[in-house]
Amino acid sequence: MGKFLYWVVEMIARIHNRLLMLNDAYEYNFSDKELHFLIIGALGMGMIFVVHPVFKWLARRNHIMVISWIYVFTLIIVITFAIEIGQRVTHTGVMEFADIMFGVLGFICMFLVFSAVRGIYHVVLKVFFRK
Repeated sequence: MGKFLYWVVEMIARIHNRLLMLNDAYEYNFSDKELHFLIIGALGMGMIFVVHPVFKWLARRNHIMVISWIYVFTLIIVITFAIEIGQRVTHTGVMEFADIMFGVLGFICMFLVFSAVRGIYHVVLKVFFRK
């Protein structure tokens, strides 16, 4: 997981450098804030065009828990990164990718336990109360 995160950071850095080179090459002279506005705005809209149809498809098939899991998983990643960055800035701890990985793994493990209990509950309901 650590190697994957480093790979993601490296890819983002390469894309960032390429965008800066294009900005300079075509003399657009966009500021850093203007580039963030344009790129993150376009990235967000691109993600909407992918995520919205997938979530609609999941909702039509009554997979609302999957939608909830994706949303919470995304929030957990953002929160763990924010905590680690906060530790770095405030010097209240050491910023480590391992902390992020263990935090995310904790959520996944607890969700698996929840899913097993929920699955058993639904099986019991189906067997004993639905004919």
